[in-house]
Amino acid sequence: MLSKVPEVTVFFWIIKVLCTTVGETAADYLNTTLKLGLTGTTLVMGVMLAAVLVWQFRLRRYVPGVYWLAVVLVSVVGTLITDNLTDHFGVSLWTTTIVFAAALAAVFALWYRSEKTLSIHSILTTRREVFYWLAVLFTFALGTAAGDLVAERLDIGYWRSALLFAGLILLVALAHRFLRLGSIPAFWAAYILTRPLGASIGDYLSQDKDAGGLALGTMGTSAIFMAAILAVVVYLSVTRRDQLQASDAA
Repeated sequence: MLSKVPEVTVFFWIIKVLCTTVGETAADYLNTTLKLGLTGTTLVMGVMLAAVLVWQFRLRRYVPGVYWLAVVLVSVVGTLITDNLTDHFGVSLWTTTIVFAAALAAVFALWYRSEKTLSIHSILTTRREVFYWLAVLFTFALGTAAGDLVAERLDIGYWRSALLFAGLILLVALAHRFLRLGSIPAFWAAYILTRPLGASIGDYLSQDKDAGGLALGTMGTSAIFMAAILAVVVYLSVTRRDQLQASDAA
């Protein structure tokens, strides 16, 4: 099996932020604008995610279109998991943030205990890929809870929240560059933080002006970012600039 994930380049982070933004706005669009409701939206997106993950697991190498489609759908489902717990079951954002942080830590612990590495450059077996996608799912659920907690419950606002999380990502990068923070913890810290960053951007663009947004709407924002994702994925599919061969895995 060749590597099932892309090389971590600037394109990786660009698409990741775009996907997290779409995850926030698309979930809101399906839930409220199309009036599917949280339950209906969760069922539809859950089935779609399951189908795409089956497709992803059946592949023997990284295919940009399939991989990033799975990330988009995981982003949407991760958002819906948090929204269901908060809106349907009345679980506070403080609680969901703590629970998802603990769940993610447990996934990392089991992954490392089983495989002795958390490097995404080593996703060369089905078992490692299972751990990888579980970790991705919980990073999105955690990011949604933490982002909503900061922007809404703590009343920091969407654009201030985006600046806050962007600043935290910058601190992670500086710690990696100058303080010898390992590449693996630096990667996963930045990966987690891009979720609330993208969600804050999405909410700021889509929400009404009286709620602190730019009132572009969930449909318009989702369409813009989906078009951007498609453009970058097509570019990567043609140029293969994010391909990582098994011989390069660490």
